[in-house]
Formats: sequence, C-alpha cells, structure tokens
Amino acid sequence: MAKKKPKLPIGDPDDPQSLYYYLLRFLEHIKTLNHSPRTLEARESCNRKFISWCDQRAMAHPSDITKPVLERYQRHLFLARKANGQALSAATQHAHLRNIKAYFKWLARGNHILSNPASDLEMPKVPKRLPKNILNPSQADMIINQADTTTIAGLRDRAMMEVLYSSGIRRMELSQLQTTDIDTDKGTLMVSHGKGARDRLIPIGDRAISWVNKYINQARPELATDESSTTLFLTLTGRPMSMAWLSTVVKRYVVKADIGKTGSCHLFRHTMATVMLENGADIRYIQAMLGHVCLSTTEIYTHVSIGKLKEIHTATHPAKNEPRSKQ
Repeated sequence: MAKKKPKLPIGDPDDPQSLYYYLLRFLEHIKTLNHSPRTLEARESCNRKFISWCDQRAMAHPSDITKPVLERYQRHLFLARKANGQALSAATQHAHLRNIKAYFKWLARGNHILSNPASDLEMPKVPKRLPKNILNPSQADMIINQADTTTIAGLRDRAMMEVLYSSGIRRMELSQLQTTDIDTDKGTLMVSHGKGARDRLIPIGDRAISWVNKYINQARPELATDESSTTLFLTLTGRPMSMAWLSTVVKRYVVKADIGKTGSCHLFRHTMATVMLENGADIRYIQAMLGHVCLSTTEIYTHVSIGKLKEIHTATHPAKNEPRSKQ
C-alpha cells in the first residue's frame, strides 16, 4: 500500500496567527472532545479547501474573514464543478459550510476573533430525498444467496449481509464490529461509536446469528493472522475491512443477483426499515434500530413504504372499484 503524502501547510508556514495554524489548534481541540475520525477528517478537509481559497485572495488571518467573504465562498461552492462536470450537491455544499462554521465558532469562543462572521450565514437547503432502490424480502434473499458459502470468503460475505439485513446498521458500524459485540445467547448487537460517536444496543435475528456463528467457527480462524485482533469481519489477508471494500463486496452480489436494482450496503438498511414499517412496527422502534437522533430522519420511510399504503387505499377508498377508462 502506497504511503499517503504529508499534507503541506497552507499560507505562510512561519505565521502563528494564520488561518492555517489556528486550524491546527482547532483540530487538536476536536481530538480532546473525542469526536470520531470521520468528523476530524471532514473538519480538516473542508477548512483546508477554504483556507486555500482565501490564500489565493490574499486573506491569511481570521480577522480578514467577514460575512461577505464567506458568502463569496458559498457562491464559489455553488458554481464549482467536479471533474465530471457536475455541480456539487446541496448536501455537499451544506457539509462544507457546516465544517467552516464549526471552525469560526471555535475561533470566536476562544476570543481569537472579535465576532463570528459565520454565525448568521444562511445555509443551503438540503432536500430530503427518498432512497432510490428498496428491495422486497425475496430480492434481499436473492442477493444474500449469491454468496458461495462453501468458500471462506463466501461464508464471511453471507454473514456480513445477514447482519446488514437483520440489524440495518451502517457499513461504518459493520466495519467496526468486534467479536464480542454480538451476544448470540440474548440475540443482541452492540453498536459502539456509531454515527456521532453514539452507542446503541439493538436486536438481531436468529438467522443472522446462525450465520455469524458459522463464520466465527469455520472461516474467521482461517482469516485471522493476528490472534490479538477482535475485529469481527476480516479480509483474506486478515485485516479489518474498509468501508470502500465493504461497498465493493456487497455491490458485486447485487449485480450478480440481476434483479434490476443498484446499490450496496445501504440497500439492506433501507429495506429493513421499510419492511418492518410495512409489517406494523412503530416508527420509534425503527428510529432506535437505525440510530437516528431525530424522528424526522426516520419518517422518510413512511413515504417509501408505498406497498402498505396502496393496500389500504385499495381497501378503503370509495372509488376503488371504478373501472379505468380506455385510452
């Protein structure tokens, strides 16, 4: 694996009052608050891009940044184009600005600037989009059954997909699972340091537990090259699986199933939530399963579960038996 190139300083490397050196102190502060590595990476990446943009316009210090400057950068993000010519999504623009606002909030709290120029910055509205692809139970099983469980990799992949489908956890949470996180006797799964560094204990089905036990007993000993490692799912070289690799593995099975759907790990998360809702589960239980802080995030699945709504509409609408007019 190639080593990552060291990140170069932005602006004057000898100026301890520069935006860059305050950024380094900001990142150290985040570490002390025990934020996740992903949060740290996002804070650094977005602010480095902003500081680089400022450098090109001869703005090197926090005192140089005003609300109009931030609004100019916001317009820069709106007009920016990716390598394929597409504009940045509203969600991406929002994420960039959110991380910059966090930086300037820290600067103001630490009295490094007299006032926070980002406090009143109007953020772009992010539309709530419905998941593009939702599986029905037979399609989910068809994908899972593509794994060749006579092989070590296939047995591992079957266990992973069973866990994704049964619990609805995120791929990040799957990659971080430890061998002690699944209680096979009680039928529970502990998600440690999930999104937002929150823990949650959720149920997991007997079928998933059965496949996890088979994997642990028959496949994992062949994969584990480090006896001290407790990571549950390992690559063929004995390393923890990265999120990118998890997506690649699951996507292969989706393509192989040839069901006319695209997607990867999140397909199972969306499917679990939708199927449970259609089968009568209270939305607050689904919220707890998915680890959503706000119920409004979970309520998107009330729009997705069109199957149950169609049944109720057909059974209760007074015009249900009206024949369709011929064109």
